[in-house]
Amino acid sequence: MLPAFLIPENEYRADGESEPVELGPAAGKLLKLTLVIHRIIEQESLDVEVWGSPDGQDWGTKPLLAFPQKFYCGTYCLLLDLSKQPEIRFLKGKWKMNRWGRGTPKPLFGFCLFAEECSPELVAVAKR
Repeated sequence: MLPAFLIPENEYRADGESEPVELGPAAGKLLKLTLVIHRIIEQESLDVEVWGSPDGQDWGTKPLLAFPQKFYCGTYCLLLDLSKQPEIRFLKGKWKMNRWGRGTPKPLFGFCLFAEECSPELVAVAKR
């Protein structure tokens, strides 16, 4: 049920995916997804995707949404409109990391992904 972390705040060193989060009453609505990256090391990249499922088992073959590749700390927001996909009842996050250059070959990112239902004002603006 939203609001909720799709990817809990933590430091990650490898690719992964989160546990499914049930949308509850937010199913079929406009959602605001906030990616917060608070720790990185140089020469690495992070790719974050949001996947949807009607039953928490079948996640399909492609994500509902993908953030542009990230290289820096910051707060990044995207909107996910589920009004045309009311069958989606669960969301989860997946991430991939890449590291290149000198130093340790293991990537390190401190980040989280938060999902919340949009305010009525933002929904009205998005429909314009």
